[in-house]
Amino acid sequence: MQERVIAALSVSLIAWNLLARYVFDLAGPAAEWPLTFLLIAGSAPLLWKLLRSALQGDFGSDLLAGISILVSLVLGQNLAGVVILLMLSGGAALEDYAMRRASTVLGALAKRMPHHAHRRSAHGLEDIPLESVRVGDHLTVLPHETCPVDGEVIDGQSRMDESFLTGEPFQISKTPGSEVISGALNGDAVLVIEVKRIPADSRYAKIVQVMQQAELSRPKMRRVADRLGAWYTLVALLCAGAAWAVSHDPTRFLAVLVVATPCPLLLAIPVAILGAISVAAARGIIVKDPSMLERISTCRTMIFDKTGTLTYGRPALTEILCAEGVSPCEVLEAAASLEQYSKHPLAAAVREYAFHEGIIYAYVSGVQEKPGTGLSGYVNGVYMQVTGRKHAEDVPLPPSGTGLESIVLKDGRFLAVLRFRDVPRKESRSFIGHLAPNHGVNRIMLLSGDREAEVRYLADLVGIGEALFSRSPEEKLAIVREESRKARTLFLGDGINDAPAMQAATVGIALGLNSDVTAEASDAVIFESSLEKVDELIHIGRRMKRIAIESACGGMGVSIALMGIAAAGLLTPVLGAVAQEVIDIAAILNALRVAFPSDDLKSDGVS
Repeated sequence: MQERVIAALSVSLIAWNLLARYVFDLAGPAAEWPLTFLLIAGSAPLLWKLLRSALQGDFGSDLLAGISILVSLVLGQNLAGVVILLMLSGGAALEDYAMRRASTVLGALAKRMPHHAHRRSAHGLEDIPLESVRVGDHLTVLPHETCPVDGEVIDGQSRMDESFLTGEPFQISKTPGSEVISGALNGDAVLVIEVKRIPADSRYAKIVQVMQQAELSRPKMRRVADRLGAWYTLVALLCAGAAWAVSHDPTRFLAVLVVATPCPLLLAIPVAILGAISVAAARGIIVKDPSMLERISTCRTMIFDKTGTLTYGRPALTEILCAEGVSPCEVLEAAASLEQYSKHPLAAAVREYAFHEGIIYAYVSGVQEKPGTGLSGYVNGVYMQVTGRKHAEDVPLPPSGTGLESIVLKDGRFLAVLRFRDVPRKESRSFIGHLAPNHGVNRIMLLSGDREAEVRYLADLVGIGEALFSRSPEEKLAIVREESRKARTLFLGDGINDAPAMQAATVGIALGLNSDVTAEASDAVIFESSLEKVDELIHIGRRMKRIAIESACGGMGVSIALMGIAAAGLLTPVLGAVAQEVIDIAAILNALRVAFPSDDLKSDGVS
């Protein structure tokens, strides 16, 4: 809060000073005293913070800026001092914002969960606070409601979306005896469950705890400005001190520091970052942590979630295994004709496949769909069923596959097996293949909560050699944390179960807007679920970093040359301040190139 107030006052008083001097022709105390007061009062806490950092051995560009503020007070250069104060306070305010991101993420997690549960009593359903729920209670979960606790179904049949935890894109059938987990989204039917764990011990609560641990242990990366500023500060102080020692003239010390004011470092890099953020936004990418633009091109390990990231996150019909003498078209016509009356996710996959095959629906009558048993009806007068393997145990069936299956029966006889998988995005393989040659990535991992067969199947399709499966959010966090200790990591995911891992990675990117929690936990959010946009973001970060370093180093190089001239007594403090302004303008103009279109941002070979 303090930094934001100082930054706001700095902007206001700079504007007043310029108006007073150049519009109202008030060049005396009325223009200067407000600046002097702010410079003394506003810089005190910031200078104290810089002093403590210096005593701890942290010598960055901010330290030289602090010394420059003191020098500006001595020289009476109040306007220059307040400009530097604005840079310092503005940077501190942004840092403070970044530190508060954890509470935002945890707030999104809390917002997703209900605050009350429905418990049945003699008077009907009553809403009770989650804190009042006890093991053994019977709770009612309404349609399309988030399950508040871990438990077991004792009455009702429905489907639940558990992808926030498992990563699997399919809804799971729930019947009496089925386990339910907190955070799962109920389908369109009422369930009565018996509580097995209180909310504080539930799976969802554990994810919140893991998120807290991930945020607390996330390493702080040194920014480019800090690394450049460390040696630049040392050079400037040594040069200024040597000039004073040799000449015994304190004016030379002041002149060197005025020339050395690190405005190219304090201004060029933020300007370049803002330009990159603007370019990314125009491409449907929201950068939430600006410093990730400096880090993204240095990531050498890429870790991918499976469902919704490398895949489309929805089931697709991939195989029709027919009985002898039966054609796939016959099966597809019967199944799709029935499935047009179902809302099951697999029904949509059958209809989509039939549409692409040009299938015309047949006449259907007597359609029934009982929860947990499948779909049945008459297609052109013939009794057809689309059901699960366990409801066709009396019928000879081929061996089960690795993905999800539906069994199609005709008058009780086996007709076909429909097999479904979560298919990869069309650009997944080309994106994976180009990471090493184009971005220097030397390790690629697939990390998923899904089953082994599904994970290995996808890994083979897209060309990933290292695949880890059936991993919980806690295990994902531990793996990403360990990999981040070895090298800089980029984690790409889309679900709540990915949020802790995103926090632990060097850079975390959320693909799509499937979850507010994941979007808050990430460093950047890509609106359009496209891996090509990820490639563009890497290019944007790489170009931004190159131009920012060019601008900062170029400006500092000229400043170092002028420091030598000032140390020799050939440049007065006033002329040094003018020269520094020219350097600043040149550095900023070069940094502004980031905001302009460039062929460097085009995706290279991802399609």
